[in-house]
Amino acid sequence: MVTLGTRTVSDHVALAEIELCGELMIAAAAAIGERLSAARIDEVLDVHAAAERSAGPRHGDHRG
Repeated sequence: MVTLGTRTVSDHVALAEIELCGELMIAAAAAIGERLSAARIDEVLDVHAAAERSAGPRHGDHRG
């Protein structure tokens, strides 16, 4: 039995997803027009930065 006070591994993932959905709703509410462009969605979700973090350092990249 799981109690309400028990934190699971997926709690932080669920909270991150909720935060991203909130950011998209805020952006959509502020947008002019019917929908957000794919570029604006990527910007709101910070897709470029997330892709760089998951890719890690590239071969030959010696930045410290």
